[in-house]
Amino acid sequence: MNMSQISAFHAVMTSASLSEAAKKLGRTQPAVSAAIKTLEDQLGLKLFTREGRKLVPVPEAQYLLTETSAILGQLTRVRRTMKSLADGQTGSLNIAAMPGPAAMLFPRFIASQIEPDAGTSVSILARSSVQIAELARAQSIDFGFADAPEADSTEDLYAAEIISARSFVALPIHHPLAARDCLSIADLDGVPMGSLLSSHAHQQEVVARFEAHDARWSLMVESQTFLQVVQFISEGLCAAIVDPLTVAHVNATSDLQASVAIRPLSETLLYRYALFEPRYCPMSVLALQVKSAWREEVIRVLKQIGAQPVIEMRGQSMSASMSL
Repeated sequence: MNMSQISAFHAVMTSASLSEAAKKLGRTQPAVSAAIKTLEDQLGLKLFTREGRKLVPVPEAQYLLTETSAILGQLTRVRRTMKSLADGQTGSLNIAAMPGPAAMLFPRFIASQIEPDAGTSVSILARSSVQIAELARAQSIDFGFADAPEADSTEDLYAAEIISARSFVALPIHHPLAARDCLSIADLDGVPMGSLLSSHAHQQEVVARFEAHDARWSLMVESQTFLQVVQFISEGLCAAIVDPLTVAHVNATSDLQASVAIRPLSETLLYRYALFEPRYCPMSVLALQVKSAWREEVIRVLKQIGAQPVIEMRGQSMSASMSL
């Protein structure tokens, strides 16, 4: 049996006449009759008795109707699912983000991209930037969002889009420096500071900038993420030079808005993010759409807070850098 024969049989069984069945299928009556005759020959069984121009099903045809209805129903579901996959409306996502964005911004955005009742499954991992690079290298995720790898690193197993943007100063809302519209490294001379771990590239650059400006670096607290440091800032204990997505998190959290002031840093000190994509694991339409939408969302947020984002492509198959 083939699908043409099954469709013809089902149409005849569920229609009042052969002409109605032919109309349903968009075929001629002789073509439908020929499909039924071929099916009967292959089965070695008469499915209909002919009474003039009318086809009357035999009892065995009722069993075949049940089976063909199930086959056609399953085919319809498969077609619907494949169309949804092609349109990026359903599927599965296996993604990862570093702890800061993974706390709120990233999952909140991903949730906004999922269609209700679409049958989409999502796995979101919160991992360190090094771990996310390893997941991309192992072709184990659709894409990941983390800190950028070292500028001179080369990689054949994944590609990375680097998004760089200006850093900001976060300080207690009642700190004397909060009265200023813009702050410099020199203004932070001797101020108790919060920071990322000393091994982090951003933190190393911050300390180097303090040294270059003959400003005293006074470390009060260090942590894996700025979201933890912000809690100390909120309590009036320190200030910090933070990445712009931490600024977006503060702006989206009413309690932090009431206790943390964000000010531009007069010196250009860039923070670099990366969108990691496994090079040998093709992404689904859904994953491609969500990754592209997340990129655009990050750029939109960074522009909104005045972080002046720039995107560059890193990897053998990437194009030259491009300002956004």
